[in-house]
Amino acid sequence: MTGCYYCDKGEALNRLMLPIKTIGCADIYLFCDQTHKGKCIVVYNKEHVTEFFKISEEDRHEFIDAVSITANAVMNVFGADKINYATYGDKVNHLHVHVTPKYQDGPDWGGPFSDAREPKRLTEEEYQERVKAIRDAIEALQG
Repeated sequence: MTGCYYCDKGEALNRLMLPIKTIGCADIYLFCDQTHKGKCIVVYNKEHVTEFFKISEEDRHEFIDAVSITANAVMNVFGADKINYATYGDKVNHLHVHVTPKYQDGPDWGGPFSDAREPKRLTEEEYQERVKAIRDAIEALQG
């Protein structure tokens, strides 16, 4: 579907996130705004779809497994105190899940997320280090 940056996989997507790994029907990305250290997005990759109930049971299991593996990897790498999961889709109408680590001494602990701050950007080297660390942790979990 043209116009969906998750389907197009072009410059609009690349400005927001960096690819980490594909697990079956899920593409895993590091979100470029690293306000929440290690935040990832897990995206359904077989077709443009907007709802969990519009994919097969097999794909739902595979997709949720990818979300779970991603969260486990992020927690292992960054020592998050909690992982928050968000599935919206009203602004970006494609099935995806935000895997957002939260830290007791970090932003938004114990409350809703705030969009009122500037995004936390990293150097290219820092991004690549995080991508590699998460990819390695995912691969270790997959055995």
